[in-house]
Amino acid sequence: MVSFRGLRCGAVIGALLTCGGAAMVAGDAAAQQAPQRRAWLGVAMDVDAQTGVRVKHVVRSSPAHKAGIREGDRLLKVDGVRVSTASEVVRLVSSHSVGEEVPVVLQRDGKEQGARVTLADFPSSDEMMRMDHLNAFAPAWKNVAQVSGNVPASLGALRGRVVLIDFWATWCGPCRLVAPKLSALQARYGAQGLSVIGLSTEGPEEVALFAQRMGMTYGIGVDKKGETSSAYTVSSLPTMFLVDKKGVVRDISVGYDPSREAQTEALIKALLAEPAPTD
Repeated sequence: MVSFRGLRCGAVIGALLTCGGAAMVAGDAAAQQAPQRRAWLGVAMDVDAQTGVRVKHVVRSSPAHKAGIREGDRLLKVDGVRVSTASEVVRLVSSHSVGEEVPVVLQRDGKEQGARVTLADFPSSDEMMRMDHLNAFAPAWKNVAQVSGNVPASLGALRGRVVLIDFWATWCGPCRLVAPKLSALQARYGAQGLSVIGLSTEGPEEVALFAQRMGMTYGIGVDKKGETSSAYTVSSLPTMFLVDKKGVVRDISVGYDPSREAQTEALIKALLAEPAPTD
């Protein structure tokens, strides 16, 4: 018998169903397939023709973040070697071991400055997502449109409510298992302040028909350009974010795991009991 624990949507790996999708580039685009103990810097990089390599994103609590590297900085040198492409940064970082301290020269506001980065193990995409978002304010929504139910254009409109955001797709088998559970949570706790929102990157007509057929009684919206999924660094489906009344991410779950249902419901009840923000 195949256990439902850890079910995700995508290709079968062993006895688990797992989902594909592009993981965020964070120092090494191939490192998700790399051997253990691969060194990690913790940045996503832009490709452009300007000086150095622009830092597009810094993973929270990553080596780069701890060293003070910020989004918008330009990496000029890594370990004394001048860099002009993301692949050069990847190669130089990969040549070092986990725990090594590497000097970096960067440009910020037109001025050069140095930093010393202690490299860490390359995390999985799930670990990286939790580092970036758990106990931090949830990213703002971008180009989200309502399909059915109550889906405001911005997450800020739901401040003061507990929000469960489910990233899903019509073709995702485990998402179909999750949907009735989410409808039940909305029915039980909606009046107490819970808003369940399902976001898909598919077309609104396809999503609306599927939601009606599946009896999805919570808010359904479309992430029209995939920008919100990208902001939440979603790489597997379903992925759920539980956000408290202040807008802080308090839990993240990836895949369908029935053993976590009681834990999730208990946390929802605890968050509903918290006072609403006053500012």
